[in-house]
Amino acid sequence: METTALVAPITGLELLQDRFLLTGEGPVLSVFSLQPRPHVGASLSVLQHYRIHGIRLRRRDTVLTQSSTVIVHGQREHEKNSASACSFCDFAVFGGKALRLVRLHLEFQNVETLHLEVLGPLLELKDWALDVRWLLSDKHSLLCVAVAHNGALLLDSTTGSALVQCSCLEGCLLYSALFLVHESWADTVLVGGTVFNQLIIWKPGRGDEIIKSGHKAPVERRLSGHSGVIFSISYLQEKGYLASASDDRSVRVWGVGALGGPGGKCGDSDPTCLRVLYGHQARVFSVHLSAEYAFSAGEDGACLVWDLVGGGKVIRTLKGHRAGGVRSLAVSGGTGDGERWVATGGADGGVRLWKVEDDEEKESLEEKLTDLKFPGPGLPKVVCTAGGEEENVSWSQFLVCTDRGTVCQYRGGSWETVWEGPAEFYSYCVMDTVTVFVTNAATTVTLCAVGNISGSIQVFPTSHPLSGIRLTGRPGKIHSIFWKKETDKLYLLASGAEGLVCRWCVEVKMNEDCSLVLSVVPLPPFLLPLCSKRWLTAAAACLQRHSNKVLWVCGDRRGSLLLFQEGENVELNRTDHEKHSKDWLTGGNAQTKEEEEHDLTLQPLSCLFGVHGKHGVTSVCEYQGLFYSTGKDGCVRIFRVSRTQHEESNCEFQLEVLRVQRACRGMEWLERVLILESEIPEELGDKCENVFRAELREARFVIAGFHAVHFVVWDPVRQERLMAVPCGGGHRSWSLWPSHTGVWSGCGALVFVKQGAILTSQPPGEMLGCAGDAGRTGGWSLREGIHGRGIWCVCRLGRIEEIGVDSQDHRNSKIYWEIVVTGGEDTSLAVLAINPVSGIIKVLSVLTDHISGVRTVTAITQPQGKALSALLLSAGGRAQIQCNRLLVAWDRRRLSPSCQVIQVASHRLDIQWEKKRNRHKTVKMDPESRYMSIEVLKEETGSVLFALSCSDGALSLQDDKGNRYKLLFSAATDGKIAVWHLTESLFISADNSSGATTPPIPCLVIPAHQSGINSLAVWVEKQGQQEDSCLVTVASGGDDGQLTVSTMRVQYPEDGKVGGSRGFSQMGNNHTLLEAHDQPPNQFQLHLHSQFSIPLAHAASLTALKLLSPGLLVSTSSDQRVCLWRVSGTDITHSGALCSHVADAAGLAVWEEEEVDEKMGFGTEWVNTVLEEIVGPVCKTSEEEETTDDPRNPVDDGDTNTGSCECRRKTRKVGWILVCGQGFQLLRLRSAGMDVETWKRGKK
Repeated sequence: METTALVAPITGLELLQDRFLLTGEGPVLSVFSLQPRPHVGASLSVLQHYRIHGIRLRRRDTVLTQSSTVIVHGQREHEKNSASACSFCDFAVFGGKALRLVRLHLEFQNVETLHLEVLGPLLELKDWALDVRWLLSDKHSLLCVAVAHNGALLLDSTTGSALVQCSCLEGCLLYSALFLVHESWADTVLVGGTVFNQLIIWKPGRGDEIIKSGHKAPVERRLSGHSGVIFSISYLQEKGYLASASDDRSVRVWGVGALGGPGGKCGDSDPTCLRVLYGHQARVFSVHLSAEYAFSAGEDGACLVWDLVGGGKVIRTLKGHRAGGVRSLAVSGGTGDGERWVATGGADGGVRLWKVEDDEEKESLEEKLTDLKFPGPGLPKVVCTAGGEEENVSWSQFLVCTDRGTVCQYRGGSWETVWEGPAEFYSYCVMDTVTVFVTNAATTVTLCAVGNISGSIQVFPTSHPLSGIRLTGRPGKIHSIFWKKETDKLYLLASGAEGLVCRWCVEVKMNEDCSLVLSVVPLPPFLLPLCSKRWLTAAAACLQRHSNKVLWVCGDRRGSLLLFQEGENVELNRTDHEKHSKDWLTGGNAQTKEEEEHDLTLQPLSCLFGVHGKHGVTSVCEYQGLFYSTGKDGCVRIFRVSRTQHEESNCEFQLEVLRVQRACRGMEWLERVLILESEIPEELGDKCENVFRAELREARFVIAGFHAVHFVVWDPVRQERLMAVPCGGGHRSWSLWPSHTGVWSGCGALVFVKQGAILTSQPPGEMLGCAGDAGRTGGWSLREGIHGRGIWCVCRLGRIEEIGVDSQDHRNSKIYWEIVVTGGEDTSLAVLAINPVSGIIKVLSVLTDHISGVRTVTAITQPQGKALSALLLSAGGRAQIQCNRLLVAWDRRRLSPSCQVIQVASHRLDIQWEKKRNRHKTVKMDPESRYMSIEVLKEETGSVLFALSCSDGALSLQDDKGNRYKLLFSAATDGKIAVWHLTESLFISADNSSGATTPPIPCLVIPAHQSGINSLAVWVEKQGQQEDSCLVTVASGGDDGQLTVSTMRVQYPEDGKVGGSRGFSQMGNNHTLLEAHDQPPNQFQLHLHSQFSIPLAHAASLTALKLLSPGLLVSTSSDQRVCLWRVSGTDITHSGALCSHVADAAGLAVWEEEEVDEKMGFGTEWVNTVLEEIVGPVCKTSEEEETTDDPRNPVDDGDTNTGSCECRRKTRKVGWILVCGQGFQLLRLRSAGMDVETWKRGKK
């Protein structure tokens, strides 16, 4: 077995000269180059089955081509220039009970190339290593090691022998340690964080006593104050500060004086606690001290920057990881320009890089707000941005409408009055702006429309306000006003009284005297359905590609989505044009006007009533054929306009919701959807329709809205904030720049009204999106995280072929991406694409429909050419089931896999309970169940029958259309396996409403384990000696660590026509079923044939069990081992094991694929390299050759070296194993399809 892809918590980080970042993920050491732009350089597996917890640079071996400053333990050393074209530096990498030396090579040819090399064997210790340091002036490679039982070692890194070994008199367990070293062992000082919540300082070497190896040193200093164990320690030599991070959610800064150095100083005799820093919401895992700041990172996923000089306040929060927290932290010594790098590694497997300025201020914790000093007259009510869409690099123009009916413009740092309205515009007004292109003048102008309470609308260009015109809508209040562009037309919509939405087509031209002229053509108004809040809140226009008809999708205050269609003639003829223009501009005859309005009113073709809740729709936008709507229900709905399939329907089009995307928890007030700029193909432009395998492809987008008192831009895929402005919450006028195109370029600025003032998140005129802003605001994502918490289930959908890559390396071989779906404790489902060759993992989509943890997932897949279609069923806590349709294919434009998600159905047992009024006054009698396992029983056109196992011991069947006879295997916490005979009469009786039916009973119960059973695998082993019977084998794994294989004989009647294994088909594993066609249920005879087990198959609970190939089982456990078992009719044989890098393994997926039998491109520089160490069932070795029986190493038959090229390219079956838990690991198993007989011959 070999590892091809790995996602695990990042537990080790180290910054090298502000140029390179080294990360530890499991046993894999990776190096990122930070200049000119962060990117991965090389990776290498160095610690076998141990997890990297620390990386320590050997300072004297660092040779660079440029002058640099190396930071080691708070000390600086300036290196000399080197003229060599190749340089290197050495590291000590440690974790668990292992330590290894690694060399990083920098080769300069045409480009900078990084290369990692292992120096020497793996050094295994007898205790856990907590800290490792190099002696600064040793002539030999000596390492100081602090171990968990409060001891210290002096190691010769070349031979691995311990020169000195000593311990402290207080022999308690340490959770953290810090070694302070100088020129000799006698100068070393060790600071340990004990299990008793204390810091102790002692000297491993005490003068001449170092000759007596094994002596116990006394405690020199003791620091008490924490109420939890101590996870991290940092020391600042310049000021004599010692910082400690604890389980009690605090960081303490101590004044201890000088530690270490010549003579091994132990600091002040009476150290004091200078500051206690509380700011984290969970445990604090890491702390780092600098000259003026303290950096801390914890389980809440945040890295806090503390101002030690200015009172110990939080001056900045760096947050970019998902649930699970930040597991590692690295801070540079400074880039030389007043900035420093901060790197964080998360439990989600993500790596973040930030820039922190040395002059950080308190306001930078959120955002610096700028007051534009609005002078009046009146108080501002509405604010809008102004300016051309192409001017998205800077912003400096705003329009404000006051309660005095005055429109003011901010431009060039000053305010000016643009338009003063009459008295009818006082007290109440609505306003919207748009920037249009004047065709005959080759320039852009900003149009402003202001509506009042009496139904009048003033439209004028801001540069020529006297050229404006007055429009008159229906008498009454103008609730909202919108400018909308569609192709080359500009529309103005005004929602008035009684649900009437007046519309005009506006055109701007320039006369010969350089004055602007507005031409207005009235259009038939929309009439909204009857409801309590009958006005428009959002609108979007779309030109249908095939019919060339303009469709309007609108949202109202009641939360409904409406579809309107323009008439055959969008514009009126010349006679009607002159008549209606005169009437709409002057008011005309009121009676005649109302009659004409009734004749021209457009009714909605389709209505999705109240889909966004009673608080209303906030926005609707269209992008490449799909529509995106937001509301105050915290949801984004992606929908399309489809043709009606019902012949009796008079409507040609209807609205169809594809899926619902929720924002983060607590973010209910959503305002807008912004398309990511990186998702827009430059060569095709915005006008091309994004068709995805005959389906419209959903674009990557971000969500803008209000979260508590902040305006937030949220990325639903990365699950992170991209922007946060403390504006005070909703119920205010605001505008986001740039926002006219609906595209998010990665940065933006907000202008809003708060307490009568106009505030901005960034001073007007500044450039947006500077080169260093990514590190200053959201940071660089060097590697994306997957799940922040445990992954409980996994399902493989299939694989797709990479198309359109003209690389010479892949000219003669095909590249495939494995598509898997994972679900877990963070309540989300992640659709992932994995490249087994390079180890690259891409997140295609994140589904956040579940309200509790996802316990089980299964799929019904169907290939569609080179694409992949799957019906995904997921279930979990709160008795919730979700059904989604996934369409996965290779995107030729973006050269990456792409996924379209369509929501099909959902169900919850207690959904009616939540709709009850005053439910808090009553007691819920039914216990709340969790779905633990799901299994598809039958698939038909338009329906799927599946079974669910619940945490309350129930077995429920969904759908009642089954007409085949099946055997269902279920297991529970009593250690027994039950076999259920599901017959047609069972389903018929279940639908019988005449009376109560007799509950079904299992036809066979098999005692298999002493405690709960976690996983099942069922298959038809072989045909029996008689044609009217067959053998069925069920393998089970439980909490007792036992692997049990039970074989049953299924006896058919003498006249049965179904024999052998033809009547059975394996449908799954967790609760597994076998299917028999056309057999009467009362003539089956089922009895136990044989049973055998391995009591200690794993050292802990066996959590997952799968059948990879006939006779080959794969099991995993929380003991972090993946075991292979050969199962025959008489026994179980262990054939191999591998120590996995995934903790708390809970999910397992296995499959087989055929591939060309030729040398693969696996090398030491891939992200995840081949694991050569195979771990046995009981003992484990490090450097010895693997001796366990394994089907990967059959006996050579002598023809291996004489085969032709065609023989080397023959196909063979390769097994794949995906283990999930705290991360996931993809393993490749060669010769997985070898049957039992062939394997036994190779074994002999």
